[in-house]
Amino acid sequence: MIKRIDEMLKLWAEELHSERAATEFGGGNMIAMLMACKGELIRGTRGSRVLLDESADIELIVNKHLPAQLTVVVREHYCNHDSLLSQKITYCGCSRKAYYERLHEAHECIASLLMAKAA
Repeated sequence: MIKRIDEMLKLWAEELHSERAATEFGGGNMIAMLMACKGELIRGTRGSRVLLDESADIELIVNKHLPAQLTVVVREHYCNHDSLLSQKITYCGCSRKAYYERLHEAHECIASLLMAKAA
């Protein structure tokens, strides 16, 4: 895994896909969140190091640009806090090794797409 991408994905999940986000920002809906913030990009709460625009970029990448099996692994790993690792792996339909290989591949894809956007 790529440490910086791992940190960004943890913060993305917290900002857009947590229970706190559901109550404060309209269920993780980007439009509802922008409306709640009156269109201003502000730093996330609790000392977040990922700006909301980066969270929006990650949301777009995960939803539109990752292959389906990588999207499932990312969502399970970062957004599903109620399941055990073994349950997450079973849901993804792969072995433990394949689960972490897919997660690493997703990190590489996200990193390259974020770099391409920055260029």
